[in-house]
Parts: sequence; C-alpha cells; structure tokens
Amino acid sequence: MIVIMNPDATDTEVQNVVKAIEHVGLKAKIMEGSAQKIVGLIGDKRNIDSSSLEALPGVDHTVAISKSYKLASREFHPQSSIVNVDGVKIGDGNIVIMAGPCAVESLEQLLESAKIVKAGGAQFLRGGAYKPRTSPYSFQGLKDEGLKYLAEARSQTGLKVVTEVTEVEAVETVSRYADMLQVGARNMQNFRLLKEVGQAKKPVLLKRGLAATLEEWLNAAEYIMKEGNNDVVLCERGIRTYETYTRNTLDMSAVAAVKHLSHLPIIVDPSHGTGKWRMVRPMAFAATAAGADGLMMEVHPDPSKALSDGQQSLTPENYMEVSSGVHKISCFMKESGIAITSL
Repeated sequence: MIVIMNPDATDTEVQNVVKAIEHVGLKAKIMEGSAQKIVGLIGDKRNIDSSSLEALPGVDHTVAISKSYKLASREFHPQSSIVNVDGVKIGDGNIVIMAGPCAVESLEQLLESAKIVKAGGAQFLRGGAYKPRTSPYSFQGLKDEGLKYLAEARSQTGLKVVTEVTEVEAVETVSRYADMLQVGARNMQNFRLLKEVGQAKKPVLLKRGLAATLEEWLNAAEYIMKEGNNDVVLCERGIRTYETYTRNTLDMSAVAAVKHLSHLPIIVDPSHGTGKWRMVRPMAFAATAAGADGLMMEVHPDPSKALSDGQQSLTPENYMEVSSGVHKISCFMKESGIAITSL
C-alpha cells in the first residue's frame, strides 16, 4: 500500500503518517512524487486499516499495490530510480557501458583490456574472478588473485569494477575489491545469496535467470531490497528457448516491460544474449534504442586466445565501433527528445 499525500501537505503531516504506520509494526518509506509526497508501507498491510490513514490530515488517498514485489514496483516508487556507483550514475538518461573480458586471466591481460574499454568510453570494467561454468572442467577463474588484479586495474585506469559473487561466503571478500556486486543468471534465485548482497553496502547488478519470468526476476530484486539495499540494477542477458542458433534468446521486450513495471534501471548484455560476437553490434544498438540504461559487453585483446567465451567477445576494433555507434544513438535520442523512462 502507498499513501498519497496532498500537494500542500506539511512535513509534520507526513511524519504523522509515518508514525501511524510504524505504530502497528510496519515500516514506512517516504518518496518524492512528481507533484506530491508518497509514503510507502512495507509489511503486512492487514495490520492497518486504509481508512484510518485516509482520515489523517494531509492525506489525499491510499492505493493498494497488487504486485508481489512491492519495493521494486513502479506502483510503490513512481519515479525512475538512479543508482549511483561511486559517482557513476545508472538510470539518469546517459548510457553506461560495462566492458571487459569474461574471465580475469592474468594481470597483463586485464590491464590491456581495461585500457581498451576505457578508450572506448566505458565507465566500468567487467571481469570474472569466480567463474561458474557449465562444465566442471572449464576454467573456473583466478578467484581472490583475480580480485586483486581487478583492483589494480581500477587503480591504474579509474574504471569502476563490477564482478560476480557466486556464494554467500564470498560476499564480504568480493565487496572489498568491487564497486558493484554482480549476481549471475545461475544465482538469480539463490535466496541466501540475494539476502546477503542485500545486507552488503554495495550496489548490485542482478542478471535475469536462465528461463526466469519478469515476475520471478523482479521478486529476486525484492529479496535484495527487502534487506535494505535499494541500489539494484537489472540486467537482461537472454533466456533459454527452443532456439539453438544463438546461445540465448535476447528478450529486448524486457527493457520496455521493466520500464513499465519497475522503477529500477535496466541494462542489456548482448554478449551472453546471443553468444556470437557478430550479433553484439546490432543488439547493442537495438538495446540503446529501446531505452536501456546501459550495456554489458565482453571485450578481449585477442578473443581467439580467451580462456572463456572467446566466441562472443569483441576485438578491440569491433568494440570501438560498437561503442561509437551506441553513443551516437544515445545522443540522437536525447537531442530528439526521445526519453523512454516508463510506459
């Protein structure tokens, strides 16, 4: 439930609503609407009578939220959220690029990758230190040593670091090195992990599960937000379908759907979404035109020698071309007054 205040409601009237909500054991969250303040109720709304809230001075009306995901819903939070990752804002209308190798292979490889992606306009260096792989015989990552390399790359380039955390026990360690914690597709419904990153003091990038519905995905975000961490960014990376030509089926409609259902920023990963480097360029362009807040792309100095996902990694030259096109599309949309925030 949300309480819509009158446009001229005073701060005292808003605080009285908050006190009434907290008095029955619920939590309250104050949000700024386009023209008035909104107070959201977190908890079992059966503990409070909406009519008693509507009788309070300054209250216009109450609205019941139908979604199972409350905190992540646009009903609860009408304004689009902006996630600030140590100065880099995701969701403010500017396209954000996260790029780098699938896996951290060596310090030399990572530093070379970092310099390439920064030259192409990326704000984030992505790279896996812990690599959950389909085959147990595939390269599993450098783990803690890889995290140290990521920190070194950040020190030398100024790029923010986003890297995957795969288990509860590793959250504290990864948080010491990363600016943003990534929860991968295989862990989207690892509820213990979601709760743990929700308690961490780091923004979270939540990838869509292998065959997750939008509702399941947003409920996964709800687990994180319920623990007090509202800095969640969603990542569409393709879902499993009957199609076998591409690695996954990149669901571009998810961008528009999420903009309608949720206030959370959403980025797109065309590398995992297609599994083919030749398809990254058109899908990156499409995602930008669809209103995505950012892109995550795999870039490797020499994809033919990559220890992980070389077939979907861009060469430095291809990455520069993609990045240039993405920024041109983004600028065109802004200059044309095309802003896709909610539908």
